[in-house]
Amino acid sequence: MPSRLTGTVALVTGASSGIGAATARRLAEDGASVALVARRKGRLEDVAAEIEKAGGTALVVDADITDRAQAEAAVQQTVEHFGRLDTLVNNASLMLLGPVVGADVDEWERMLAVNVQGLLHTTHAALPHLLRAAEDGPRKVADIVNISSIAGRVAWNGYGVYNLTKFGVNGFTESLRQEVTQRHVLEPGGVDTELGSHNKPEIQGAMITPFYETTEVLVPDDIAYMVTRPRHTSIGELWITPTDQA
Repeated sequence: MPSRLTGTVALVTGASSGIGAATARRLAEDGASVALVARRKGRLEDVAAEIEKAGGTALVVDADITDRAQAEAAVQQTVEHFGRLDTLVNNASLMLLGPVVGADVDEWERMLAVNVQGLLHTTHAALPHLLRAAEDGPRKVADIVNISSIAGRVAWNGYGVYNLTKFGVNGFTESLRQEVTQRHVLEPGGVDTELGSHNKPEIQGAMITPFYETTEVLVPDDIAYMVTRPRHTSIGELWITPTDQA
């Protein structure tokens, strides 16, 4: 019996570990063919092997999405291999922490390149294919999911430039949602990334605690669940819908 995403194709950036790998596995479990994009080819091959062992289909694409030509080539390679592209998950991210005063400016540039420029490059390259898939795809809808993290919702003391990139992802996604209405565009802001391990209650507690008290923070499998739903109504719904109600 076909799964709900059978016949669709997803491209996941930052797919070599963490949320990216978990999302790719879940998409494959639900029938999608998955292009795994990252710079660490060895890890990508491990994730692809896991997916294929479970009966799924995966393509390894070794690319640095901060380079526009490589990002475009990754999208093109995906489309040439599978014949289409239905879903884009922008997950690639770099977290470098520190105060503005005395910071390493080269690290800022690396973080901006991955978190902002990379997302723009892949989105720009993928949009024409996603629009086409929205018209003739098995689900009649294509998705863009931009992973932000809690840092896209709450400013942390000493995390200013990282916050800048993640608030930027949030704003970009909201704008894109209005600009391109043929697809469903998501930015799940309450995502529990590795940032949580850096939380120091004595410093960030006053800022972070209210967020945790009012928001159901998502984990990697929840992100994959969002993508695999045929249609979503709101970010709020996704925060309160258990993953076992697929």
